[in-house]
Amino acid sequence: MSPRWYEEGEEPDYRFTLANERTFLAWLRTALALIAGAVALTQFVPQFSIAGLRAALAALLAVTGTLLAAFAYRRWARVQQAMRHKRPLPMTWLPFVVGWAAAAIGAVVIVVVLAGVR
Repeated sequence: MSPRWYEEGEEPDYRFTLANERTFLAWLRTALALIAGAVALTQFVPQFSIAGLRAALAALLAVTGTLLAAFAYRRWARVQQAMRHKRPLPMTWLPFVVGWAAAAIGAVVIVVVLAGVR
């Protein structure tokens, strides 16, 4: 069953539709990788010297992955609608959020690793 908007406008070139679908799947793979990273962090990484830091980083990874998965379909649908109506593709804040979350986690891990080096 397709959404109502799927019948509006005109059918875009199938290559663009398939490219949009591949992008959607890439967002889902990234979301799953972030969630898997959260699980790995809590299950396989020893506690850091700062109490609660490991859990906080894992939670940030899990929340980022969950939000990315939740908004991936919305992004796919908005792009598909824009293509059907020959409008410019909509902007998204997803790369900004995912990029900064990954950078923040990476920076904290670097500081913790360097602080632990004797």
